[in-house]
Amino acid sequence: MLFPLTVNDFLDRALAVYPDRIAIVDEPDQPAESWGEITYAELGRRARSQAATLDELGVPVGGRVAIVSHNAARLLTSFYGVSGWGRVLVPVNFRLSVPEIQYIVEHSGAEVLMVDPDLRHLIDEVQCKHRFVLGEDDDRIWGSAAQPKPWDADQVEKENASATINYTSGTTARPKGVELTHRNCWINAAVFGWQATVTDRDVYLHTLPMFHVNGWGQPLTATAVGAKHVIIRKIDGGEILRRIEEHGVTYLCAAPAVVTSVLDAAKDWEGEIPGRDRVRIIVAGAPPPTSTIEKVRSDLGWEFIQIYGLTETAPLLTMSRMREEWEDLPSIEQARLLGRAGAPAVGVRIMVDDTGEILAQTNTALKSYWENPEATAEAQAGNWFHTGDGGTFEDGYVTIADRKKDVIITGGENVTSIEVEDALMSHSAVREAAVIGIPDEKWGEMVTALIVLEPGEQATAEEIIAHCRANLAGYKCPKRIEFREELARTATGKLQKFKLRQEFWADRGRQIN
Repeated sequence: MLFPLTVNDFLDRALAVYPDRIAIVDEPDQPAESWGEITYAELGRRARSQAATLDELGVPVGGRVAIVSHNAARLLTSFYGVSGWGRVLVPVNFRLSVPEIQYIVEHSGAEVLMVDPDLRHLIDEVQCKHRFVLGEDDDRIWGSAAQPKPWDADQVEKENASATINYTSGTTARPKGVELTHRNCWINAAVFGWQATVTDRDVYLHTLPMFHVNGWGQPLTATAVGAKHVIIRKIDGGEILRRIEEHGVTYLCAAPAVVTSVLDAAKDWEGEIPGRDRVRIIVAGAPPPTSTIEKVRSDLGWEFIQIYGLTETAPLLTMSRMREEWEDLPSIEQARLLGRAGAPAVGVRIMVDDTGEILAQTNTALKSYWENPEATAEAQAGNWFHTGDGGTFEDGYVTIADRKKDVIITGGENVTSIEVEDALMSHSAVREAAVIGIPDEKWGEMVTALIVLEPGEQATAEEIIAHCRANLAGYKCPKRIEFREELARTATGKLQKFKLRQEFWADRGRQIN
C-alpha cells in the first residue's frame, strides 16, 4: 500500500490533531492588516480558499504562482494554498531589483504574481497575467467559499511533481530555478524536524526568510507537530530577543549575520537573556567563527546547532549538534567541533572527489534546474549532486574548506579563505571579515582581507596581520588589509565574494592569475 508524500500531509495532520491550537502569530507591525493570531483550523480554511481561487482563475495543476513577500502569515499559508493542490509556488527574494524579479517571473512562467504592500510598484512594473497585492487584495485571494478541486494524480506523479521553484540567491550571476518536488520537501522537513527534535511543545520564530529554500522546510516541520509559528518581518537583534521573551520561543534558524546582531543586542539587554537553557538556534549560510559559537553558548545560554546544505538539496545535508562524547572537552574545543558542517543527515551519502569537491546523494536533491538541462546534467553528473564546495569528510563529519572557486592559490600553495577569516574574527576589534585572492605579479594571487571593525574599535593593518601570524602559517596570512564600512552579502548572509573581487579583477580576462 503506497500513498503519495505531499506538502499537505503536514497541514492535514495539524488539522486532525491540533485544529484549535494557535498556528500563526502574524507580524503586528506591517503595511497590510495583520492576521493576528489564527488557529490551525483557520489556516486550513484559508489554504483551501486560496486553492479554490486558483481554480477560478484557471491556473492548472503545475501552473506557477510567484510571491514576493517579507515573512508573513500570507506567505506561510501559500505553501499550502498553492503547492498543496498541485500548483508550483515560486517564492522570490523581496530584496531583488525590478529587472531581477521580472526575469524570475518570466523565466518560471508564472501566471500569478502576489506582492508585499511595500512592493506595490511591482504590480505596474512586472508583467504577469494575474497580479495581486497582499493585504489589499485579500478578498480576491482568500475570499472564495468554494471547495478546491481535488488534485487527481497517481502516487509517483504526485511525489515527483514540483512543489516549489526556488531561485538561487545570486552569489555567482544569473539565478537558476531549483525545482524541488513534494518528495524532496517532505523528506527534508521530516528528517530536519526529527534531528532537530522539533515537538508539539515548540514555538518557532521565523527569523529566516521564508523565500530562502522555503524557510529550510520549517513551515512544514513546525506545522506537522502543531508548533506555534511566530512571524517577524524585519530582523533586529533586540526585537528577536523581545519576541523570544514574549512568545516563549524555543527554536529559530538564522544566518551568521543574524547571530551577530543578537549577540550585539544581548550586550545591552537588561536582566536575564530570554530563552537561556531553552532556545536552540540552527545556523547555516556560512561557517561562523569559533568565537561566535562560543558566545552563543556562553553569553546567550542557547544551544548551537550547525547545518550544511544548499537550495538544491532542500536544504539539509549535514547537522552538527552537541554529543555526549564531547561533554568533558573545553568549551573552545566544543565550539570548534560544532563549527564543522556536521554529520550526514539520515538518508544522505557524502563523498569527496579527487578535486576536493563535496558530493552528495540524497532524496532531497533537486528534480532539475528549471528549463536548464545542461546545468542539471552537470550538477548531477555520475548520480552524485556536485555541491561546488570544497572540504573534507573525516570521522563521520564534513568540514567545509571553501567554495572551490574561492580557494586562493598563492606562491603555489592553496589557502582556504574560511580558515583565514576564522583567525581574523578571533581579533577582538574585528566584526566582519572576507578573505579573497587578488592578482599579484609575485605570488600569483595575494591573500587579501576586507575587514569591518567593531563600532568604536581601532586596529591597524599591521596589528591584524601580526595577530594572524600567531595563529596561522605565514603563507596563509593576509598580505594586504583593507578596512570597509560593510561587506556585500546575500539576503541570507552569505558573502558575495564575486562582488568583492570585481574591483580587483575587473580588467582581467579571467578570475585567476
